[in-house]
Amino acid sequence: MRKLNKEIEFRIAADGSSASGKTTGGKLIAKKFNMNFLSSGTLYRFCALKTLENKNKYNAKFINKVSKSITLKKLKNKKLYTPEVAKVSSIIAKKPYVRSALKSFQKNFIKKSRLVVVEGRDIGSKIMVRADLKLFFTCSIKEKAKRRFKEFKTLNKNITLTQVEKALIQRDKEDTKRKISPLIMTKNAVLVDTTKLNIKQMEAKLINLVKISIKEKYGNI
Repeated sequence: MRKLNKEIEFRIAADGSSASGKTTGGKLIAKKFNMNFLSSGTLYRFCALKTLENKNKYNAKFINKVSKSITLKKLKNKKLYTPEVAKVSSIIAKKPYVRSALKSFQKNFIKKSRLVVVEGRDIGSKIMVRADLKLFFTCSIKEKAKRRFKEFKTLNKNITLTQVEKALIQRDKEDTKRKISPLIMTKNAVLVDTTKLNIKQMEAKLINLVKISIKEKYGNI
């Protein structure tokens, strides 16, 4: 398959639980096929960070204002990946007006992108229902904890692996049981278990899945 040309439109939704590999996988695909990439989780983290900076005071008006100030550059802020931000992010993500405000941002991003990968916990079921390819990432809790521990350790030297594992278990429970946009695997999604995959193996698997899907849509291009 040669490099994707200007005539092709292809959109990928990458769902999955926290630390399952969906962000890494999404970025690998985007880089390989020169696609635009968006991590929906960073949108909620951005709102959470602004909420913390506003002394935990937030409402629909505040969130709408924050959502309109989001830029891709601001989403690269390292402060978005602290445990405190993650905790508040989980709380505000349950608010309908928060999801509504950020849904608009995601829809606009996708609309403007001919080739795009968007990852998150409800992308395939709520945001990109008609995605050309839906991927659902999963991973064992032990492996997820190890991955997230490495990330958090650079920000908080006192954090323990046990704390990270407990937080992930609680987060998964909340995401799957919440009433608004719960974490689910849609019927037409492809399951990607990253538990025993290293980066190179994950990349190879994902590239093959994307190539197969593009071929099904456009034939031999």
